[in-house]
Amino acid sequence: MPKILLRAASLLLLTPLLTPTAAFADPPAPVPVTVNARAGLAVVPDTGIGANHAVWDTTLGANDTADLLKDAGVQVVRYPGGSYSDIYHWETHTAPGGYVAPNTDFDTFIAGARRTGAKPMVTANYGTGTAEEAAGWVEYANVTKGYGVKYWEIGNENYGNGRYGTPWEADERADKSPAEYARQVIAYADAMKAVDPTIKIGAVLTTPGEWPDGITAGGDAGPWNQVVLTNAAAKIDFVIVHWYPGATNRTDRIADMVQLTKEQVAKYTGRSNIGIAMTEFNTGSSANGATTQPGAVAAADSYAQLLSGGVFSVDWWNVHNGLGAVSQVAGHTDYGDFGLLSSAGCTSDGTVCEPAFNTPFAPYYALQMMSKFVRPGDQFVKATTGNPAVVAHAARRPNGDLAVLLLNTSHDTTHAVSLGYQGFTPSAAAPTGWLHTNGASSLSTSPSTTLAPLSMTTLVIKAQANPSGLPGAPGQPVVSNVTGTTATVTWPVATAGSRPISKYEVHNQTGGQLGETPGTTLNLNNLIPNTRYTVNVITRDNGGGTSRPSVPLTFTTGNPTPGGCKVTVTDASNWGNGYVGSVDITNLGDPIDGWTLTFKWPRTWQSLGSGWNGTWTESAGTVTVTNADFNKTVATGTTINIGYVGNYAGPNIYPTGFTLNGRVCG
Repeated sequence: MPKILLRAASLLLLTPLLTPTAAFADPPAPVPVTVNARAGLAVVPDTGIGANHAVWDTTLGANDTADLLKDAGVQVVRYPGGSYSDIYHWETHTAPGGYVAPNTDFDTFIAGARRTGAKPMVTANYGTGTAEEAAGWVEYANVTKGYGVKYWEIGNENYGNGRYGTPWEADERADKSPAEYARQVIAYADAMKAVDPTIKIGAVLTTPGEWPDGITAGGDAGPWNQVVLTNAAAKIDFVIVHWYPGATNRTDRIADMVQLTKEQVAKYTGRSNIGIAMTEFNTGSSANGATTQPGAVAAADSYAQLLSGGVFSVDWWNVHNGLGAVSQVAGHTDYGDFGLLSSAGCTSDGTVCEPAFNTPFAPYYALQMMSKFVRPGDQFVKATTGNPAVVAHAARRPNGDLAVLLLNTSHDTTHAVSLGYQGFTPSAAAPTGWLHTNGASSLSTSPSTTLAPLSMTTLVIKAQANPSGLPGAPGQPVVSNVTGTTATVTWPVATAGSRPISKYEVHNQTGGQLGETPGTTLNLNNLIPNTRYTVNVITRDNGGGTSRPSVPLTFTTGNPTPGGCKVTVTDASNWGNGYVGSVDITNLGDPIDGWTLTFKWPRTWQSLGSGWNGTWTESAGTVTVTNADFNKTVATGTTINIGYVGNYAGPNIYPTGFTLNGRVCG
């Protein structure tokens, strides 16, 4: 026994010499960040970064408030503020049923907007107002005073008038349907543009994936968006959506939200020149960082995604809002305040007070970072990372330089990143830029590729060469003749630079070139069915010089050519976070005696509630249905019907890619 114990002790003494300690462990590999300068997204507008003012904010027009907004790079200010818009009467500066603060009238608002250097956006009173009142406002603003207010919304969240349940938005009209709202939008637009035909009119839509989107109320021809867009198509210049993601930031929903809005606008108006404005937006909740760094990081990510997707204005709610639920988030007190700036409020017992009035909260620095990251005329380009905790966005400056926004969403882990490029060659010069870390009260000019937890970093990388005389980018591409495996892409001719244009290249944003042609039309082949493609067209001259990418074109291929089976899905009814899917299965092949149907949910926030006319199961996002006894046999040319309840917590993308007994259906 003593000998055995001695050997054990000897092994214990030797172990530290044989096993590497944590101090000598290899550091984690840097997170790869790849910027594809050929994958162009939207061009940065001069209206992208906005904020809301409200007539109950006594310092709405104060110089110090305006100066802080200017320092944040705010380009649009919206007035008179949310649901107050539908009770506010501009001429008397009153809002029956609400509080209107002194020194918040329209002229004071305009003075503050001008000091900020921001464009005004005005919401006309739909709920308790008239088209004549709105036209009078346009006349006063743009004819009498010469303020040049370009953007005018017709009401605020008017789908909240009780049409779909509990009302929160004022609406004195007996008819609260989307058809009536569309009729009034036409009346407002006609009256307002008779005064100033240069203004832009915005109509309110429900936000895809957010209640009450998709619901059809009794007596309506369809959901709110379908009816409004179909009936008011000729009179609107932009559409309006709002987004409050709540307890989870859900930034993974943004791309689908924007794409579905675009698809609805195109489908129901037949127009391609209608813009999208998100005139209310906030990432905050007391649990998720309304005033602290998690909310700021999510705000920067959201602004970048929305603007790169083509939304022309994203307007933070609110400049001042007020104290909410107090909590501790990421090592700091979160005041649950949806404002950019402190209102200096205190809890009812006085134990917790916000910082001094107008102290910027963390999301303020997200807007400021965005104004450093992108400037009007830049073009967003695609950036990807190798770790979901690190988010990257990028934009190409007109001079060819590249700006990269890096966000570390981790609360406790530092991440180093390594930058790689496609279609861009960096110079040897060290990047410049800006940095904001958790708890910081300003942006610093000491950025790094080592990202502290909950940090926002912008790096500006000089191009190795910015040659002159390059060709211009092609105009907006369009798609036609889309099938399951083919599509035709066409674009306007580009402007030549110092050398003649030799060809155009069509690039897929997920990687690879899809084809090239000396003309302005290209037939794409060998595409994957039921797949969303985003492509860009690039001009190349006969010296090898290339243009900036065109703005992107997104389209979705259809089902494969019907073979042995065909499946059709219909949304039979919808209640905002779920729907009844009616599925028709047609047998186009030999008679079937026993069948199994499978499909996958397109998004992680979708799931199966229940199903009928078969046995339904779900596993890891794949749904499997087997026949019931009464529909086991399906003769050639026969159609059977099954159904399900689908739940969703974000933009609802309907399933495709069905297989029947292992065979892909059209």
